[in-house]
Amino acid sequence: MRHTVAAWFAFALSFIMFLGLARGEEPVLPKAMIDGVGPDWKELVEADFADVNGDPETWTFKDGVVHCTGQPIGVLRTVKKYTNFELVGQWKHLTSGGNSGFFVWTSDEALKDIKPGSLPKGGIEVQVLDHGYAENFQKKNPGKTMFFSTNGDVFPVGTSKMTPFPPLSPNGARSFPRKNLSKGHGEWNHYYVRAINGEVRLWVNGEEVSGGTGCTPASGYLCLESEGAPVEFKNIRIRELP
Repeated sequence: MRHTVAAWFAFALSFIMFLGLARGEEPVLPKAMIDGVGPDWKELVEADFADVNGDPETWTFKDGVVHCTGQPIGVLRTVKKYTNFELVGQWKHLTSGGNSGFFVWTSDEALKDIKPGSLPKGGIEVQVLDHGYAENFQKKNPGKTMFFSTNGDVFPVGTSKMTPFPPLSPNGARSFPRKNLSKGHGEWNHYYVRAINGEVRLWVNGEEVSGGTGCTPASGYLCLESEGAPVEFKNIRIRELP
């Protein structure tokens, strides 16, 4: 009986894929959601982070959730530096138009002497942006081409360098996502980031969408970003790689 059910499931999946291909659509495939559970994975908790330029209440940890007020603009960094790694994490904006992000490979120099209200002077940003941000931009700038997206841009900041994967932003500096998969404010999104040998790749809610190669520097701190709006993170887990 078990074999019969499995056979029928396989047939049904094959038939669905066949119908999609017949209509010229991409095949329907199951998503791969990396949960960060398994050998060598480590959860990042409060003791793994150090404040850089926030106020005492900017970042709080409670019941497995990292809460950020968004004020002042700045970052929270890991205590440890990382070179090659896999990272998973969930994030949720609490208000429409919220802005935040993960910084990858942020150097000591990029964080040196930055004051409250400032962001790192280097690093690769994996953007965490709510759809309301784009809506507000379009209202204020009707007809103007957006230099960003709200579905997982990856781009170098300041002194850092990266060759972005296509599709590219209008100025060519950012890797735009191939698919729009981010959920709106009030909903949890899942990011999986793979950073190996100067290459960064991002999966949003189970599908790879953006990234870049030739990153310099390719070692440094992981940072969480405070950028003006309340945001929450949870299940931040990392696995170091050779």
